[in-house]
Amino acid sequence: MMKASPLLEVEVSQRLAAIPRWAEKNSEITRTFEFRDFKAALAFVNKVGELAENAGHHPDIDIRWNKVKLALTTHDAGGLTNKDFDLAAKIDGVGGM
Repeated sequence: MMKASPLLEVEVSQRLAAIPRWAEKNSEITRTFEFRDFKAALAFVNKVGELAENAGHHPDIDIRWNKVKLALTTHDAGGLTNKDFDLAAKIDGVGGM
């Protein structure tokens, strides 16, 4: 399997426009989701985990009671790739708002 190449800055900007609630910084994209309580946040994390397993691409996850911060980057490519943006869009589909 061929290693993914990091996207160019212009490509990152174009892909980011399609997922406006995500922010890019230091070669990763992040988004914080807020839920009514810890149980709802944990249910969301489990959905993200399933998407990540299916994609073979795993975000960094930080849970703080009702807030979940996700960060995506493609470590083996040394930056952002289409895999990050594709998974972010799928996560938006289950995360709502």
